[in-house]
Amino acid sequence: MTELLVQGDHQRAVEALRRSYDAIPQGTPIRLAKRTSNLFRWRDPSDAPGLDVSGFNRVLSVDPETRTAQVQGMATYEDLVDATLPYGLMPTVVPQLKTITLGGAVTGLGIESTSFRDGLPHEAVLEMEVLTGDGQIVVATRENEHRELFYGFPNSYGTLGYALRLKIELRPVKPYVRLRHLRFDDAAECARVLGEISGSREHDGEAVDFLDGVWFGKDEQYLTLGTFADTAPYRSDYTGQGIYYRSIQRRSVDFLTVRDYLWRWDTDWFWCSAAFGVQNPVVRKIWPDRAKRSDVYRKLVAYDRRFHVIARVERWRGLRPREDVIQDIEVPVEKLPEFMEFFGEKVGMSPVWLCPLQAKERWPLYPLEPGRTYVNVGFWGTVRIPPGQIPEYHNRLIERKVAALDGHKSLYSTAFYGRDEFWRYYDGETYRRLKEEYDSGSRLLDLYDKCVGGR
Repeated sequence: MTELLVQGDHQRAVEALRRSYDAIPQGTPIRLAKRTSNLFRWRDPSDAPGLDVSGFNRVLSVDPETRTAQVQGMATYEDLVDATLPYGLMPTVVPQLKTITLGGAVTGLGIESTSFRDGLPHEAVLEMEVLTGDGQIVVATRENEHRELFYGFPNSYGTLGYALRLKIELRPVKPYVRLRHLRFDDAAECARVLGEISGSREHDGEAVDFLDGVWFGKDEQYLTLGTFADTAPYRSDYTGQGIYYRSIQRRSVDFLTVRDYLWRWDTDWFWCSAAFGVQNPVVRKIWPDRAKRSDVYRKLVAYDRRFHVIARVERWRGLRPREDVIQDIEVPVEKLPEFMEFFGEKVGMSPVWLCPLQAKERWPLYPLEPGRTYVNVGFWGTVRIPPGQIPEYHNRLIERKVAALDGHKSLYSTAFYGRDEFWRYYDGETYRRLKEEYDSGSRLLDLYDKCVGGR
């Protein structure tokens, strides 16, 4: 085992965290003091003290024999991938943005193109060390006395506690990924093939290791099938002038290094870099490659969100206001065509990301049916609000449609559910039981108040 950080350093970080926790006055909501975020639930800046988690940002060890890693909760997937790839290993699921943290992906929800086979990031967790809302530090596993916390932690968004250390499973990789982009002009056929591949994990006699897709419109959808390869006749590069999502429309076969494949979406924040002009050839040449990454773009969005620059310009031009429609939802694969027809008609945003997943176990706060194929539909942008409609018009439409299709919605962004409705979807009974056991003093926010109330 290669030790990247001695256990003593981790224990000192734990002790410093205890002091940070104890220094926050009773009655003051506890939040994390951290530099980056991938959430889109905005709140005004606060002068209230935050919980110092700066000492929990490292990979502790990688064990190539057992294919496991010990990782601190605030370690980013960028650092985690860099630590595991030299051993020919990667996390079972690597969320698409570099600054997503392991703890964030477990207490929230992460997903990527291995999710049709390996589920969600928390399903690879073997053990988690958690600072609970009551200030206790417990180690939870599938079998021990904290097993209910282990299963209830995903989708709790830091309202039951914070992950300090996680032991996770890894999977072997090869140096390259061969991509096949399959085009469809019919959403029903695209969904049918997506479901078949998710079940068989192969297509035309070839193994499929990665699977996702892009919906450009009702007459143009693509599934991208990735297969590990030992060699490659060439290697495409989408970290500079090339734009990955545009290559899907232009090529049927492509090759990437495994690292470039894992971060293929980060360079242009899927396609959202277009909002900053970064896909304009002139701008792209002068925009530094090191700044072509999702965390840079998000900081620009946060600046505009704070000072309303774009909204002021558009009001001056006499344009109708826009609504942020930034969501990830899951619907059963057989209901994907109906959702996309609704989405195309009522929202009209494109491109849209498609990512199949199958949960291996039941996780109560995000109750997907184990073994059933769902499709994550990701859409991130703004839409003009129709005349006479409320500011959250499109988001409320989406919430109702997802519920009608027996789907689920991630909580990293805005939500508008009523309290009773929210707890029907996210197992309020289990949550209340866990809250009483691990945060009886309510030092951490309630999940509804945090994700819907915007506190």
